[in-house]
Amino acid sequence: MANSETCCSTQLIDGDGTFNVSGVENFMKEVKLAECGLSYAVVSIMGPQSSGKSTLLNHLFGTNFREMDAFKGRSQTTKGIWMARCAGIEPCTLVMDLEGTDGRERGEDDTAFEKQSALFALAVSDIVLINMWCHDIGREQAANKPLLKTVFQVMMRLFSPRKTTLLFVIRDKTRTPLENLEPVLREDIQKIWDSVPKPQAHKETPLSEFFNVEVVALSSYEEKEEQFKDQVASLRQRFHHSIAPGGLAGDRRGVVPASGFSFSSEHIWKVIKENKDLDLPAHKVMVATVRCEEIANEKYVSFVANEDWCQLEEAVQSGPIPGFGKKLSSLLDICFSEYDAEATYFDEGVRSSKQKQLQEKLFQLVQPAFQSALGHIRSGTLDKFKEAFDKTLKGGEGFSVAANNCIGSCMVQFDEACTDVVIEQTNWDTSKVREKLLRDIDAHVATVRATKISELTSSYEEKLKQALSGPVEALLDGANSDTWPSIRNLFRRETESAVSGFSAALTGFDMDEETRQKIILSLEDYARGLVEGKAREEAGRVLIRMKDRFTMLFSHDSDSMPRVWTGKEDIRAITKTARSSSLKLLSVMAAIRLDDDDTDNIEKVLAVALVDSSPNSNATRSMTMVDPLASSSWEQVSSSKTLITPVQCKSLWRQFKTETEYSVSQAISAQEANKRNNNWLPPPWAIVALVILGFNEFMTLLRNPLYLGVIFVGFLLIKALWVQLDVSGEFRNGAVSISYCGLIIYFPIPVLIIHVCLACLNVLHSVSICNKFS
Repeated sequence: MANSETCCSTQLIDGDGTFNVSGVENFMKEVKLAECGLSYAVVSIMGPQSSGKSTLLNHLFGTNFREMDAFKGRSQTTKGIWMARCAGIEPCTLVMDLEGTDGRERGEDDTAFEKQSALFALAVSDIVLINMWCHDIGREQAANKPLLKTVFQVMMRLFSPRKTTLLFVIRDKTRTPLENLEPVLREDIQKIWDSVPKPQAHKETPLSEFFNVEVVALSSYEEKEEQFKDQVASLRQRFHHSIAPGGLAGDRRGVVPASGFSFSSEHIWKVIKENKDLDLPAHKVMVATVRCEEIANEKYVSFVANEDWCQLEEAVQSGPIPGFGKKLSSLLDICFSEYDAEATYFDEGVRSSKQKQLQEKLFQLVQPAFQSALGHIRSGTLDKFKEAFDKTLKGGEGFSVAANNCIGSCMVQFDEACTDVVIEQTNWDTSKVREKLLRDIDAHVATVRATKISELTSSYEEKLKQALSGPVEALLDGANSDTWPSIRNLFRRETESAVSGFSAALTGFDMDEETRQKIILSLEDYARGLVEGKAREEAGRVLIRMKDRFTMLFSHDSDSMPRVWTGKEDIRAITKTARSSSLKLLSVMAAIRLDDDDTDNIEKVLAVALVDSSPNSNATRSMTMVDPLASSSWEQVSSSKTLITPVQCKSLWRQFKTETEYSVSQAISAQEANKRNNNWLPPPWAIVALVILGFNEFMTLLRNPLYLGVIFVGFLLIKALWVQLDVSGEFRNGAVSISYCGLIIYFPIPVLIIHVCLACLNVLHSVSICNKFS
């Protein structure tokens, strides 16, 4: 196999006459010939050896056939028959390069392969190029004339008539105009045809019945290369759309589909090889074969063009036709009767064989219409079933009963309608269509059943979702010792109620017990999955829930009123209670406990490890035992039911304590501040000291009321000082600052009060002494 960018070639037949089966198969795959259908053409070239055939083909079709090297002498270049696909020509065109005739390599007497290859080319080609020298025109012994004479004679006897185009290419044209050369050439060809012995049937058949003769002239390739290329380019245009009406290709009646080209070519070559002496079949069989085939073809064409058949074929495409089978049977009977009348005197074996072929062709022609008629009946019956089935279901009838009744009724209608389309001459069975209808009906019933069951399942699933989601979330939010028992009771009660109703609804669907139990189990699994999913969802928010619960219990009293930290509350006890409740929430959310046998000691482990531990006990326990929370699983709890592992619990508790310590510290600070606000007076010992030390001053004050004025003035001074220094504000901080000689001095509140009182008493005492001396 040889390839180029624009073409593909292979050796079809080698020099020894062996047909290259595998090479042709590969060639067809390479050029995708099988996809061409009938849209392809075959061109071959014959001519003397070293006459430039390969060169002409390469320039004309863009092929890559091997060309002779003129500098090495004139010798055989192409051996056997080569084939290639033409580049850039539509439709797909195959070209065959034949071994040159009159070559010295085969000798003077070895002309069998030349005749066989020429005969093969004429048998499979639409166009045959006859490459000849310009100076051979008019010569009696010119190359190709003896070969053409033999080919004409053999082709008429071996093959049924097929008009082929013979394109004579005159090479190295001289100054003689083509108008003068062509008549001489046509006269020579006609003489060869007239001299060929013909069968009785073709005694008067002209050459034009078998061949279209065309003539073209080309300049010398070696002497006038550019002119040669221009002429070849012009000739190339004639090969475009060669098989179209009026194109260069000859009669296309005998063309085989492209997919059968390999087998056809191989068979033709085999016939040629096995009939070297050109022994033809008996004249009687040959005539019977040709004539009976012509009659059969005529009747087939007549039937195809029959107006009644055309109307019947067109009408059956759009819908069912009453009496279709009888009408078509009548048309076929007329066609077969006419064939028998015209072919009755021909060989019986050939006549019967061609009649059978005609029947097969007509049956193949009408079968699509028959299938269409059956298809309309099937689709119409299916539509009627769907309509009746849907109407019956809406009427409230049970699913299985409705399906069985509708199926029985519709199948009776289908069987009655099928008898109206049966063709008498055929034995076509309608059972396959009937089986397909039953499959379609069963598929529709299964689809409706699945849809109804799905709707029913979705309805009960929605009921379960409404009955379980909200209550389960509420129970988990208020987690306590009764949470999971309550969830179990709720789950069992709602599931049993849903399963009971669902099971009763499934009884009308006529399904086996295993399937029924499987569907019911899926509903139970849905309910369990719903609860477990809600538990997992809440477990993901456990930290938020713990902090909310702690805040509620720590910041609110038993009446749910916000706490005011007056100093009388036991913050430690309140904190412990709130944290214990949060820990209870964590233990509830740590695992799923939907089954009665789900028991665990998670709460106890968490309490021991997280709440009941002190620094000393922790240190002691760390020396004697392993941390119970240093694990990824709980005892007696499977991994599928674990929501929060021990390690995660420990981490969550640590984070919980960290985020709640601020609230505790704030409460402690508020309590201390409240205490300070209520204890700004001097301590009792200071008041006692003040009374004892100031007894004389008090007595003096009582004896002399004028001191009240002094005391009033002092009160005003102290009041001004109180307001100026914001003593009431500083009392809340526990100290008062006084600026003295540029220095700020801070006094504790009790000390300041004592100093002020003692100063007042000293002033009174001094006044009293002065009065005595005066």
